[in-house]
Amino acid sequence: MTDELVMRPDPQKRTPTVSSARDPLHAVLDPGSVAIIGASSDPDKVGGRPVDYLRRYGFGGVIHPVNPRRDEVQGLRTVPSLAALDEPVDVVLVAVPGAAAVEAVEAAAKAGALATIVMTAGFGETRNPEGIAQQQRMLTAARAAGMRLFGPNSQGLANFGTGAVLGFSTMFAEQPPQDGPVAVISQSGAMCSVPYGLLRRRGIGVRHAHATGNDADVTVGELATAVAADPQVRLILLYLENLADPESLAAAARVARERDLPIVALMGGRSAAGQRAAKSHTGALAGERRVIDAYFAELGIRRAMSMPELVDTTELYLQDWRPQGRRLVVVSNSGAVCVLAADAAEDRSMPLAALSAETEERVAAVLPGFATSANPIDVTAALLTDSGLFGRVLPLVAEDPAADAFLLGIPVAGKGYDVPRFAIDAAEFAARTRKPLVVAAPQESVAEEFRRRGMTVYPDESTAIGSLDHYLAHVELRRSVRTEPRSYGTGPASDDPVTLDQAAALARLADAGIPVVRHHLCRSRDEAVAAFTELGTGAVVAKGCSIDAPHKSEHGLVELGLTTPDAVGAAHERLTARIRHLGLAFGGVIIAEQVRALHEMVVGARRDPTFGPVVLIGQGGKYVEYLPDVQVVLAPLGRERARQAIGELRLARVLGGVRGEPAADVDALADLAVRVGEMVATDPGLVAIDVNPVMLRAAGEGAVVVDALVLTG
Repeated sequence: MTDELVMRPDPQKRTPTVSSARDPLHAVLDPGSVAIIGASSDPDKVGGRPVDYLRRYGFGGVIHPVNPRRDEVQGLRTVPSLAALDEPVDVVLVAVPGAAAVEAVEAAAKAGALATIVMTAGFGETRNPEGIAQQQRMLTAARAAGMRLFGPNSQGLANFGTGAVLGFSTMFAEQPPQDGPVAVISQSGAMCSVPYGLLRRRGIGVRHAHATGNDADVTVGELATAVAADPQVRLILLYLENLADPESLAAAARVARERDLPIVALMGGRSAAGQRAAKSHTGALAGERRVIDAYFAELGIRRAMSMPELVDTTELYLQDWRPQGRRLVVVSNSGAVCVLAADAAEDRSMPLAALSAETEERVAAVLPGFATSANPIDVTAALLTDSGLFGRVLPLVAEDPAADAFLLGIPVAGKGYDVPRFAIDAAEFAARTRKPLVVAAPQESVAEEFRRRGMTVYPDESTAIGSLDHYLAHVELRRSVRTEPRSYGTGPASDDPVTLDQAAALARLADAGIPVVRHHLCRSRDEAVAAFTELGTGAVVAKGCSIDAPHKSEHGLVELGLTTPDAVGAAHERLTARIRHLGLAFGGVIIAEQVRALHEMVVGARRDPTFGPVVLIGQGGKYVEYLPDVQVVLAPLGRERARQAIGELRLARVLGGVRGEPAADVDALADLAVRVGEMVATDPGLVAIDVNPVMLRAAGEGAVVVDALVLTG
């Protein structure tokens, strides 16, 4: 990491982060005065570290240590209580235990503080009734006074741009702060310190490092909104353990979008909320993880799945690139690296750029005859005798319109190699083209030459391509996000929903304008035979209808390929007897047209208690839960978003038509998904809809529902 990417303000100069100093959320980022209740003379104690950090890291405001048993703390005069101060303070830190912490919050509220940070633990996070009650008492006092509460169980907040280091993390002493373009906001103290430490070890400056704790009042989303308004921040990293307030994070994402500010989130502790015993395929497949992914995608937030993944891409966001696509060009002095890089690119579905014949000829003209001019480009060991090869090859390839991003792989380069020349040429190339370029160099001496010139270096080609893939995928995601605000959450769905029988479910869908199979509900053999005659098709299906059997095939209640009146009548009798034998409620037997189609799909929707209506689209059939190929999106959604989700299925290429098959009617499937989403979004009495299978026909021929499950509550 280079100095160009890390701001180094004068440590004696106080740099206000925002203009509104009296707003409580902004006051904690740039306070004029801070009081520490429980201030200690020992800088290694929780009550001593904030005093030490505020003095050490350039805080320009007033510090009031509160300690009734000492006259002085770390060279500062103390006061016995907040009431002893002549004027209100902006921010109060609470570093006293148990009930004393509750009393401290009440005192801060009475004293007119704008915000209070409670570093004490042992409250709502314990799930102990007493702790929960004490936390609520703090919250009540804060809200009555118009004071904002951070925590409890907060490690504290730190803004290194203003010196307002209002926390006790030991990491700030072990990895000295440096103001920079990155903000870390976490619901966990440890998971705030860890990325901070990893980033600082890489030489990346961190401006904000905030740990919100229990989020009893101020949520991580609210704080992220305030931080996103900081013009010096170029990347926000989040660690989340719950998303109880999706509205506030959505607001932060909107502010970030206005600034073209990327947000990357690591979600830990995926709970089982909303994953009660699923009565539908949609309930089982559109679970918590997929719904959270859909929520993040809608906001343009990239979800990291591990701490290394969260941190490894950071430098890519801080480069001055203008990526246009994800087609990769690999250039190396090793044929093996070229092969491994090609494998890694294929694993990531990151296509190697197909260079034009003209480009390959121009590259071949500057390489030795035994080198490889096609992508991946192997310049061979000739680099040892001609240090300018990288500098001549890269510009030639960059002119090819297929070349979007570059990997420079240098597995070995020691004595005799002009590594500084390689780094200079690569840096000049990246600055001139503004196309993403990453370096894979396991030798530290080689890597350091590139880092000194602002290049992003990884120890191997697989990590480099993986990070580049995450970054470029996020660029694409941010270009496609929705811009209009929406509401989230509908409260908990019914714990005991009512299942409509098959006939009622199909009727509910038909009333909403969704095409359903032609069918009749028959309660006698004669009615079944009459239905067969009226349908007038070559073959029909008979299905037992019972509210106790939502998945009929599991109970042997489906018979296919019935082509005569006698066969239909006999099937009605068998299914009726089967239902009664199983002790199920008898609703009749459905006689329906047997529909043929190109593909069986599934469309569903359910009401998530946190995020509201969600829609599932994917490959259907009886194996849907065992071989899932589905996408989940938030509702309501439009046709384009539905089409985008269909395009992200593994089945998508097949839907376009293969081996002589016509293309499927994707528009009809998208429209059906939109309508199903609208049903759940507009009708609070609907808990879930499961439409499986949807018989998808050729383009222009539509899609029809042949089976459905509807849960109401």
